[in-house]
Amino acid sequence: MTLVSIITPSFNQAAYLEQTINSVLNQDYPHIEYIVVDGGSTDGSVEIIKKHADKLAWWVSEKDRGQADAINKGFARATGEIVAWLNSDDYYLAGTISAAVKVFEEHPEVALVYGDMLAVDGNGKTFNTLTYKQLTLEDLLCFQIIGQPAVFMRRSALQAAGELDPVFHFMLDHHLWIRIAQRGQILHVDQTWAAARYHAEAKNIAQAAEFGRDAFRILEFATRDETLSPVLTKVSRRARAAANRVDSRYLLDGGQPVAALSAWTRALFLHPPTALARMNIFVSIFLSLFGLEKIRAAILRQRMKSHQRGK
Repeated sequence: MTLVSIITPSFNQAAYLEQTINSVLNQDYPHIEYIVVDGGSTDGSVEIIKKHADKLAWWVSEKDRGQADAINKGFARATGEIVAWLNSDDYYLAGTISAAVKVFEEHPEVALVYGDMLAVDGNGKTFNTLTYKQLTLEDLLCFQIIGQPAVFMRRSALQAAGELDPVFHFMLDHHLWIRIAQRGQILHVDQTWAAARYHAEAKNIAQAAEFGRDAFRILEFATRDETLSPVLTKVSRRARAAANRVDSRYLLDGGQPVAALSAWTRALFLHPPTALARMNIFVSIFLSLFGLEKIRAAILRQRMKSHQRGK
């Protein structure tokens, strides 16, 4: 039976860590190697990890150099044919790992598979279902995003692509997907596999304005890479527009609506379809600039209620 290695990087997320760990340990797939890499938490996380230590393949709590370093430590320990990481505030849905293994067995040519995922708030309430599509390498270079908690990789593909690059603090996962897709096939599965939690302490909220910088770093990386550069050239304007659109979205989340408008406008001039595909960003910027954030918040609350009624 195929061994699956799951790594959870953890740092001061005690409020959510128990659910994350249980979502792995309670899977119906019996052959899991679970590794937890804690960065020296002081909030009770270590006590939670110790409670489950007898079911873990390995764990450690020590100061590290950030998320990439922690996950790479786990990768170095992993021995499974299939590997994934699950952040300490996210969780798997029931049956996810069995489903992922089945896909790999049915598609031996595939290097990476990804499903859909739920977006939940700090209290665990679902406010959106994030559905994806089959993406190409060009799509990834144009910042079509895959939900990281719903991704599984062959360890051979990870080894060929290399570990996470610590230069990337926010889009480190996307950078890895590009490198894997550069070398092998990726496959979308129309199943919901995980939940990503959005809360005030999450770095996609707390440090939102920094995300755009990683998008531009990825473009620089692709420009220098001799095999990626020709692919990027074909979609250059679209890719640069998408990087600015990513920047705009996160600048807005970071409370910088003027800078967000500038980035969105650059995206519009570079490649109008890319900017206009996310008109909701422009609308949110407009509401924020004119002090109408309450309207935006009301729209988001209504969207959450509609989603919950539709479940």
